[in-house]
Amino acid sequence: MKANVIAEQTLFPELFQTEESTNTTTFQDNMKLPVHRWYRYTAGFSGAWVGQLIEQEKTFGRHNIIDPFAGSGTVMVESMMHGVDSYGVESNPYVYNIAQAKLQWKYEKVDELKKKCIDVLTNAQRMEVEKEDYPELITKCFPLPTLHKLEALKMASAEISDKEIRNFVWFIITSILRSTSPVGTAQWQYIQPNKSKSNVLDPFEAYRRKVTEIFSDIRQVEGVFGKSSNSEMLREDARDIQGIPDGWGDLVITSPPYANNYDYADAMRLEMLFWNDISNWKDLQDKVSVKLIRACTQHVSTLKDTAPEYIQSPLLAPIRDELEEKFTLLQAERENHGGKKNYHFMVAAYFYDMAQVLNSLYRVTNQNAKMCFVIGDSAPYGVYIPVDEWLGKLAQASGFNDYTFEKLRDRNIKWKNRKHRVPLKEGRLWINK
Repeated sequence: MKANVIAEQTLFPELFQTEESTNTTTFQDNMKLPVHRWYRYTAGFSGAWVGQLIEQEKTFGRHNIIDPFAGSGTVMVESMMHGVDSYGVESNPYVYNIAQAKLQWKYEKVDELKKKCIDVLTNAQRMEVEKEDYPELITKCFPLPTLHKLEALKMASAEISDKEIRNFVWFIITSILRSTSPVGTAQWQYIQPNKSKSNVLDPFEAYRRKVTEIFSDIRQVEGVFGKSSNSEMLREDARDIQGIPDGWGDLVITSPPYANNYDYADAMRLEMLFWNDISNWKDLQDKVSVKLIRACTQHVSTLKDTAPEYIQSPLLAPIRDELEEKFTLLQAERENHGGKKNYHFMVAAYFYDMAQVLNSLYRVTNQNAKMCFVIGDSAPYGVYIPVDEWLGKLAQASGFNDYTFEKLRDRNIKWKNRKHRVPLKEGRLWINK
């Protein structure tokens, strides 16, 4: 058995109790893992499983890893820990910065980095903040004394001249925002100002705890894992990857946005408002949404004329008949619902975008390549969309050889009061070149 797998099992035995776990498609296990736990990105998947897969595929000569939807950097972190080279592609600028910060567990001057982080807290505690003009959502989520402490941390971080260190401190402050709010701000996506929570941290204490956790993790991990591999984050669009050489990759591990699941732009609206990167919904759409795979109805409202053209594109020829049928069903069903959501547009745009992703991945992978997509299917308005089957067919049309789907768990069974009872599943789509 490889030395780094033994090390992982020694450090984190609770994650290796069984050969397979239904948690591997979720972020749950990552909250027990150093580095991964720095930011709760619940759209992610298990880092321990990624590490095991990398070690398995190394025996078949696969050492160049690609994640076209890198998210918070799970695959990148594991690639570094397991001594393989990797590229991560992420178009969401906020999530990209989070992944970049997590990759700094390999930072060469750890003591200097820690001192800079502590200096920010020291300087912030000395500051007097009088600002009262904040966006409405921010004032709904944070009392003014809390905001003043967070603002002091922000001001102190702005004094750092080194861009890499400044981004790392940005990450620390960003990671504690929701834990310092007394209202219903889950660690990812949902914001409910009318609800309250009991476990609320003081901003300075939350910052201190996070710094302690991070540097404890760095010391723990660097003593076990080597630093010989090269992992690079690319702020690019997975539909048109430019920064990876042709034929470079031999293993793709990723989880694309699920159709009709998260709005990955809106998920970080609170953080972007706090940092003054956006001021309204239009800013969010212009700066983030336009860069993302169109996987939710919020991103497709203007596609009345374009969506039918997508269906007729040669890219979607393998699924055109089935897609047209579902498009028509969703268009008709829309009229029976008050919200009149444009699920028909979303489905057309989603598979058009994913077809481009698969074409792009074909170009940057070699003939020994294997791909694993963690995916879930969908049933908007109760109309079932066979995501695994359609993505498999699109992969074959892009030039890949074959595909199989490995079901891991059922979805849509937690909330019994939902109107839509269509059975859904989640698992891994395996694609070979």
